[in-house]
Amino acid sequence: MLLCSAMRRRPGLDATQIISRSVDAIKHDWDADPQYECKERDRTSDGTKTYEDLMIDGSPYQELIAVNERPLPPDQQAAEKQKLQAAIAKRKAESPQDRAQRISKYEEQRKRNHALIQDLTKAFDFKLAGEGRLDGHRVYVLDARPRPGYQPDSNQTQVLTGMKGKLWIDTATFQWVKVQAEVIHSVSIDGFVARVEPGTRFQLEKTPVAKDVWLPRHFSMRSHAKIFFVFGKSSSDDETYFDYQPQK
Repeated sequence: MLLCSAMRRRPGLDATQIISRSVDAIKHDWDADPQYECKERDRTSDGTKTYEDLMIDGSPYQELIAVNERPLPPDQQAAEKQKLQAAIAKRKAESPQDRAQRISKYEEQRKRNHALIQDLTKAFDFKLAGEGRLDGHRVYVLDARPRPGYQPDSNQTQVLTGMKGKLWIDTATFQWVKVQAEVIHSVSIDGFVARVEPGTRFQLEKTPVAKDVWLPRHFSMRSHAKIFFVFGKSSSDDETYFDYQPQK
């Protein structure tokens, strides 16, 4: 929980310098991410499903281990283990071309996900609002507003032109402890007959998993869009990550 504190600024550090240092930390974490496995709990309107997120020969695999936070019955556990072994065998038997295509698809997805977070530093003007504490960390608190003249380089990052945000950045490591962003005015997406509406928001929380590596602890997103600018569509994601371990 964030505790109120007096508005303070460390000598020689402004919002631009804090963000610049945080970009280096984000890049380091992004490089380290494939080296770790974890558990993932996805929440939907129907309940929760928990997975083991494993790295198998260069790309991830999810093994279902619990539903509504209850372990699977023995017969379902055995079935999931059989699926896992079949996936391992299939990847071992791949041709070099098929393996390269599989890993390339995973890397492209990583790049798209990373672009949205990384472009926050380009799409916004930041203002240092003060310092406080969050989840046991001393943090800088920064407000973010759309930067005039920002030119998104993809449909995914185009939504940032209509968003505002807030960041909580660890004062010792410049890691992002938490980031929030929400759409404040409609944004039309080039190449799609769709418009992202106010009410769309996402939140990312990170946690240290090694001395110099922080990875996601919780991600949530709620989106509102109009297809053909008329028909409404809403969706949401709520994912919790825990029990990080170095890749076996």
